[in-house]
Amino acid sequence: MCKQSETTDCRLLIDPPGSGEWNMAVDEVLLEQVAAGGDCCWRFYRWAEPTLSLGYFQPIEDRDRHAASRDCPVVRRASGGGAIVHDAELTYSFVVPATHPLAARRSLMYRAVHDTLLEVLPVLGLQGSLHGNSDGRQSDRQAFLCFERRSPGDVIVGESKIAGSAQRRMHSAVLQHGSLLLARSAAAPELDGVEDLSGTSLSFQPLIDLWLERLSRRLRLDWHVDPLSEREKLRAAELVQTKYGNRRWTENRGRQAAGKQCRAAVWLPVHFA
Repeated sequence: MCKQSETTDCRLLIDPPGSGEWNMAVDEVLLEQVAAGGDCCWRFYRWAEPTLSLGYFQPIEDRDRHAASRDCPVVRRASGGGAIVHDAELTYSFVVPATHPLAARRSLMYRAVHDTLLEVLPVLGLQGSLHGNSDGRQSDRQAFLCFERRSPGDVIVGESKIAGSAQRRMHSAVLQHGSLLLARSAAAPELDGVEDLSGTSLSFQPLIDLWLERLSRRLRLDWHVDPLSEREKLRAAELVQTKYGNRRWTENRGRQAAGKQCRAAVWLPVHFA
């Protein structure tokens, strides 16, 4: 169990590239596991091909606003915010019980994770900061792509947003997932990543090691590597079939969500920050 003590046992998964449907399904499986009493969990993952993920409320028709990603497969997230082109990036998810101190406030969990990334950036030759409450860019909030929007807590380098996060909250657990842009994608050529801004090529494992070290120290996490079990894989495959790979979810969910008020008692959609 994940307890409020000096350090927290945290399950660690470092997954190979997967499809959009699979990646979203695995995040939901881990949320279910922690909600049922499992350990806190941190997962790093990547994408098998450039994939567009729509925010929970975005109509499927909105994807026509972005020509460069039009040929990408599309998946819908269970969290809100703008669309994300997942390609040359490192994606994470972090799940904690609702009783954990980090789950007390949305901004606390965002800040704790994003601060550790700010500690990594100088090693990569960059200086970053967290976006504040307002810098006069409110018009960006309705941009199609999440990384052209600005919200409090975003990780910014110069004028470029390179990382943001979102949360899904249940009664018993909180999932936070987010993206770190590593390089410009042909499916989103307007967005710079860490490599474009620093002029340095990155390798995944050294970057992961740098971040894990700082996460462990800042969040007081004790890692134990524990890949998906066969039972969890079967549950993820079920969610691919019934939800994330289902056209009804992908194409109609945004229309249905926009027409009604969603209750925080079930889950709270939060923008990729």
